[in-house]
Parts: sequence; C-alpha cells; structure tokens
Amino acid sequence: MYKNLTIIALLGAITIILGAFGAHTFKAQLSPSAFDSFETAVRYQMYHVLVLLAINLHNGFSEQFKRKSTYIFMIGILFFSGSIYAIQLVNVPAKYIWPITPLGGTILIVGWFQLFYEFLKKARGK
Repeated sequence: MYKNLTIIALLGAITIILGAFGAHTFKAQLSPSAFDSFETAVRYQMYHVLVLLAINLHNGFSEQFKRKSTYIFMIGILFFSGSIYAIQLVNVPAKYIWPITPLGGTILIVGWFQLFYEFLKKARGK
C-alpha cells in the first residue's frame, strides 16, 4: 500500500510543480491554444492523482484491486498528460504521437469503469 501512496504523492507534487511552471513560465512561452492544452494535461493529471489517492486509502478494496487500478490510471496519466506535455513543452511533433493522447484518455475511462464495476459488485454484496 505505501509503495503506491509514495508514488502517488510524488505524482501529486510533480503535478503542482508543472502547474506552477505553467502559470509562471510556460504561459508566456506557449500560444494560447498550446497553453490550454497544457492546462488540460495538468488538470487531468491532478484529477487522477486524487482518484488514485482515494482508491489506495479506501479500506474496502483489495490490494490486488488497488494495484491494478493504480497501474491503469498511471498508464492513462502517462499517455494522456505525458503526450500533451511532450507536444507542448518538448516540441515533439503531434503527428508522431497523435494516437497516444486519445489512447491515454481511453485508458483513464477504462479505469473509471473498473472502479464503477467494483462499486457495483460491492453494492450487490459480492
């Protein structure tokens, strides 16, 4: 459990650092649409860090479920937010990694449906 929480805490700190750099440095360097994309990446990263924190602190989930959910959401964050960071901050041409962003979004959706299914099972007493 603490391994996941340690990684999640670090991911949360990185999110705040990126947000601060965005507000104070990147905003002046990026076009308005590029900055909007960057902000979306930071916002989605933080949403999912908070979800990961909640999942990993919830006593009603098995360690296996916590581990699986953590992997799914972290891969989703990496693909979704990471690809946007790569495009906006490192100038990786979008044409080279364009399918990674929606794939990351899809993986995040899978994580949410997995969470939904787990809650549904618990609501049915399974």
